[in-house]
Amino acid sequence: MHVRPLLFAPLLAFALVACAHKPIATPVAAAPTLQGDPAHPGLTKGWVDTKLYFGLGPVDRPEQGVSEGDWRSFLDREVTPRFPDGLSVLDVYGQWQGKNQASPERLRSKMLIIDYPDTAENRAKIEAIRAAWKQKTGDQSVMRVTEPADVSF
Repeated sequence: MHVRPLLFAPLLAFALVACAHKPIATPVAAAPTLQGDPAHPGLTKGWVDTKLYFGLGPVDRPEQGVSEGDWRSFLDREVTPRFPDGLSVLDVYGQWQGKNQASPERLRSKMLIIDYPDTAENRAKIEAIRAAWKQKTGDQSVMRVTEPADVSF
């Protein structure tokens, strides 16, 4: 069989590249750093990650709505007693278009992140936090996003 030199060079280059390719390694999970702590177990089963979004007030009018001090008071009174083992809070920008509104409101917002065992008791705690915020502010809702979580400490 006669191979033309012009075809041989690209085939050889392809073969060399294919041989040189290394497979991507699968990441190995790091060993947990905590052992024997029920609130922060080394490995979890049946946990969820919940994010709650709270509108504090108009972006362009920071003097209106909920102040940072009022937010921290709410966190201390309503959230921390229900989830004392840990949580995270992020400042976020949000938009919300409520019923009968022609355009969305641009809001200073907080995102509360809590990881916890998925139990009826903990789900009720989350709903109590949402209800307390709506009662405090008169807001129509507190958006909730809950997903399964693989957690290790």
